[in-house]
Amino acid sequence: MPIAYIVRGVTYSAPTPSTTASRIRLAVASEATPDLLEGVARLLPQLSERAPVLGMRELERIISSPATQLLVAVDTEAVDMGRGRDDNRVDSVSGTTAIVGMLTLIVCQIPTGTRAWIEDVVVDVKARRFGIATSLVQMALRLAQEAGAVTVELTSRPSRKAANLLYESIGFERRDTNVYRYRFEQALNIGHDESM
Repeated sequence: MPIAYIVRGVTYSAPTPSTTASRIRLAVASEATPDLLEGVARLLPQLSERAPVLGMRELERIISSPATQLLVAVDTEAVDMGRGRDDNRVDSVSGTTAIVGMLTLIVCQIPTGTRAWIEDVVVDVKARRFGIATSLVQMALRLAQEAGAVTVELTSRPSRKAANLLYESIGFERRDTNVYRYRFEQALNIGHDESM
């Protein structure tokens, strides 16, 4: 069962960059481009063996949704980045090797307040141990706080020991809750079972 975390009242600051990490620029993707799609598609199998193939239409839906922000970590020495509307947005990314990490931040308003979730955190295996995941999560926390979220939640499988240690070191706390999942495939198969 995944571990659920919640963060309350934590002050976030960027880690001191190492030589390699100083080449990394974090940005919120603001345009779906073939290069961005290729970079994200390259990272997805490192996140999950069962990750679906992402197409341009899905990437456009993610980026255009007011509830989601796709944060990317880009190696600035491997790419010339197009600047977006402000310093934290990137309109285009050239070269798939330039995207070395990503995170999806979901922020939405519900009757009990503004809520935020972090999903799909992944850093390329060749770029790990340079603080990229920490920086992505801290940027997501800042953006969520700016959007008015009181808490930020995420889940992580217990087998992902390094990720769980990272989240705890940032200030996430384990929650005493159950995490449930409803699978539409399974429900459709049950609904069409003629042996009943």
